[in-house]
Amino acid sequence: MKFEGTDAYVATGDLTVAVNAAVTLERPLLVKGEPGTGKTELARQVAQAMGMELIEWHIKSTTRAAQGLYEYDAVSRLRDSQLGDARVHDVANYIRRGKLWEAFAAEERAVLLIDEIDKADIEFPNDLLQELDRMEFHVYETGETVRARHRPVIIITSNNEKELPDAFLRRCFFHYIRFPEAETLRRIVGVHHPGIKQELLATALTQFYEIRDTPGLRKKPSTSEVLDWLKLILAEDLTPEDLRREGADALPRLHGALLKNEQDVHLFERLAFMARRGR
Repeated sequence: MKFEGTDAYVATGDLTVAVNAAVTLERPLLVKGEPGTGKTELARQVAQAMGMELIEWHIKSTTRAAQGLYEYDAVSRLRDSQLGDARVHDVANYIRRGKLWEAFAAEERAVLLIDEIDKADIEFPNDLLQELDRMEFHVYETGETVRARHRPVIIITSNNEKELPDAFLRRCFFHYIRFPEAETLRRIVGVHHPGIKQELLATALTQFYEIRDTPGLRKKPSTSEVLDWLKLILAEDLTPEDLRREGADALPRLHGALLKNEQDVHLFERLAFMARRGR
């Protein structure tokens, strides 16, 4: 079975090639790109398209690699021993499965999403090398070895906040999701807002790309943000004329959906001021 996108997710040709190559090679697919370009959603859509269970492991700055395997709850065992609970005699009662264990133990092949791996400590990826290579790990408290029943489809996302180790990169199939060109973005908008009028869409996207291309912008608006912006435009029943009139001499209409820090707002205020002075 090959991934070709879904009705709810517009996948470019190079992205579908990357997904299918990673599945064929049985290697993790490492997906990088700007925040909001659909990296996390890709895993969900791959799982849906291939009829697989999705197991999501969202990484935080405090996440340790061992948590993806299992955790031993020594505190609960100590408490139960003080209370005379019979469960205390079986250490397996205090082993909490991690997301990797869940994927390995799944009855059928599953999709495992390791989301935003670059948030964790730099050693986090290296600590998973052996488990991802061999598809097994050892549980020291019980003495058992957990082996994958079916090799999961592993999709790893990164916002490129820090470099990943070379040894880890070598084991992955890599794909960078570029920000979509206008035609691809039109198709994406069509999935989420199928009834939008073409003149309004053309005007909005022209203004959106002008905002993205503004020199000095600290945080460029993403795909998810333009979708939110268009949703607000439709809710307010704005016309192309509304967008053109406001965009010519002031901040973009409903700019809070696109500009996400005060520096960028001030930048557009200065540009608007200069535009009015130049008249």
